[in-house]
Amino acid sequence: MRTLLNIPNEFDILFMQGGGIAENAIVPLNLGRGGTLDFVISGSWSEKSLREAQRYGPTHVAASSQAQGFDHLPPAADWQLSAHPSYVHLCTNETIHGVECHTLPDLKALGCDAPLVIDFSSHVLSRPVDWSRVGLAYGGAQKNIGPAGLTLVVVRKDLLGHALPICPSAFNYQTVAQNNSMFNTPPTYSIYMAGLIFDWIARQREGDLHGVAALEARNQAKATLLYDCIDRSSLYHNRVQEPSRSRMNVPFFLRDESLNTAFLSGAQARGLLQLKGHKSVGGMRASIYNAMPLAGVQALVDYMQDFEKTQA
Repeated sequence: MRTLLNIPNEFDILFMQGGGIAENAIVPLNLGRGGTLDFVISGSWSEKSLREAQRYGPTHVAASSQAQGFDHLPPAADWQLSAHPSYVHLCTNETIHGVECHTLPDLKALGCDAPLVIDFSSHVLSRPVDWSRVGLAYGGAQKNIGPAGLTLVVVRKDLLGHALPICPSAFNYQTVAQNNSMFNTPPTYSIYMAGLIFDWIARQREGDLHGVAALEARNQAKATLLYDCIDRSSLYHNRVQEPSRSRMNVPFFLRDESLNTAFLSGAQARGLLQLKGHKSVGGMRASIYNAMPLAGVQALVDYMQDFEKTQA
């Protein structure tokens, strides 16, 4: 994983458990230090992160796109950071609303020396990471890496050793790092499977690109194909502003939602499954993670175009 993501030596890589939701508590337990915890709210997952962190210290919403229906990532220039936050939290890909951060903010340029904490659960290893702008990254493995059960934490070493006294020892990043992620029994099968996926990623090629760079090019091609289909359609539409559109999760809506059932039924008949949007937002959602080949996205586009023709 260090090789695939070019993770510098000043970061520790921890294999933990509990998923991204558990990290919503574990991060403030380790990095809160009694200070204010700043959050950028760009969708359902960052909202959950905020609510959980409120249990462990004072929080501050630096920016939110809730009033706009989470149709974009609030630009960093508009963030209203607190005076001296312990950290700034950002979910870099919101699976439900389909919002992705494509360029990590430079907090130092904003006059803030706090570490940036990112939840990269749903697009880890789909693209490179600028580690010069990150203090800690965490994510569940189940989107792009392997079975549920393994949680990844990449933490800058200077952030270790500051856990609150109430932090359980198994969740103390310093303890986990000192024991090579084996302070308690690790999720061995999930780690084994992750190793196989890491090997698979290392073998990927797209022209002169390899590894994560090859996957990024492939993911861009898949997303472009699907968004182009939606944007050129008179039946489908996407509500996310173009600069913030996710490459991993593409929500879309039928302009006549009475056709939703027929659309899903027809999709299933074509072998296109799990397209129903999250219950909190409705519509449709195509999740096109690393494992989805371009041919799969093309099959979806072909069906969407065929279905639209039946409605003409």
